[in-house]
Amino acid sequence: MIRTVQITGFKSIFSETISLGRVNCFIGPNGAGKSNILEALGVLGAAANGTVDDESLLRRGVRAGLPRLYKSSFASKRTPSQIFISAAGEEGENYRVSLLNPLAAPEPAWSYKTEFLTDGKEKDEIVSDGVRNRKNLNPQAGLAALKLVDLDATNPAAQLMQRLQEYAIYCPNTPTLRGIVPDVQSRAPVGLNGGQLAEGFEALRRNLTDNEGEVTEELDQVLELIDWVSDIQATSHGAALLSPKVPRTRLMLKFTDRFMNMSRNELTAYDASEGALYVIFSALLCLLPQAPRLLAIDNLDQALNPRLLTRLTSRLSGWLRHNSPDRQLLFTAHNPALLDGLDLLDPEVRLFAVERNSDGLTCVRRIEMTPELESLNNTYPLSRLWAMGHLGAVPNV
Repeated sequence: MIRTVQITGFKSIFSETISLGRVNCFIGPNGAGKSNILEALGVLGAAANGTVDDESLLRRGVRAGLPRLYKSSFASKRTPSQIFISAAGEEGENYRVSLLNPLAAPEPAWSYKTEFLTDGKEKDEIVSDGVRNRKNLNPQAGLAALKLVDLDATNPAAQLMQRLQEYAIYCPNTPTLRGIVPDVQSRAPVGLNGGQLAEGFEALRRNLTDNEGEVTEELDQVLELIDWVSDIQATSHGAALLSPKVPRTRLMLKFTDRFMNMSRNELTAYDASEGALYVIFSALLCLLPQAPRLLAIDNLDQALNPRLLTRLTSRLSGWLRHNSPDRQLLFTAHNPALLDGLDLLDPEVRLFAVERNSDGLTCVRRIEMTPELESLNNTYPLSRLWAMGHLGAVPNV
């Protein structure tokens, strides 16, 4: 797993180092810089793949913008000459880059000023270069991505780079989850905005059903979170369930409502509760082997009832371990109920308060279960403690 991320000069993040676990929740006021943390990893993922430009960033869920909007610019601080981002793993493997793009005359692709890759074992680094000053190289093309062909797949550096290359920021929206609006960034097992949800659920059902047709505990846990359904299927025969005026995909989700009359108890994703769709979306990303081993969900809590959100959050760590012991999730949230599903006594479950200081710089602080906080938690749930201001990360309004 990636254990340390260092970000310097990126958007509202002037200089921060973050220690990650398996489940990583970022809370804080609107505009504090939570999404910027996720996007910094997206930039690093694009760099690991060899090119940083609008196309490679959009593919990873990073908002495209002008170069001057990516680089930190604070009245109280000197503007850094480059954007620096680094990720380090458990065995000393490390990938870091310094990126440049002229603010006045931006290029389509960013240039690599420096690039460094090591597996933490070899005496010599795999890549250690000031790319910008090498006339025989294209400064807009990364070297580390090319070096991967020479590395064994089990090499820690190769695994780190693969995780970064796979990384994406998911931000679902209801029309795309319902299948009535196409997903502009489609990928397996589900698009960045929730496209191909029915195809993803069909894959999940196959993956979590044994040879005798019995569903596993994990699929039962998903269905339990949607208490009004008796069954969920993916079907290509949904014409009788959906108005011909409604746009549709070839495969649709079909929900069976356990409370309705049997002759009229089937619904598609177009008619079903949107909360059910968001639960399925999160489950796909945590449980399917096709999902990235490093991923982020921006605003995990949207459209979910507080109690449902608490239960979903409590399932995340176990679901992530189902197929891969080293899968990691980063997510942002605003609903306090989410905190009651986090087991902060588990060192792999981490909560971070994201705030901006008096100069406007994003500051990230890990909230740990200290004796003082544990004592307060015996009286009040974490959700209440956050709302009361004991955890910080609340707007100054």
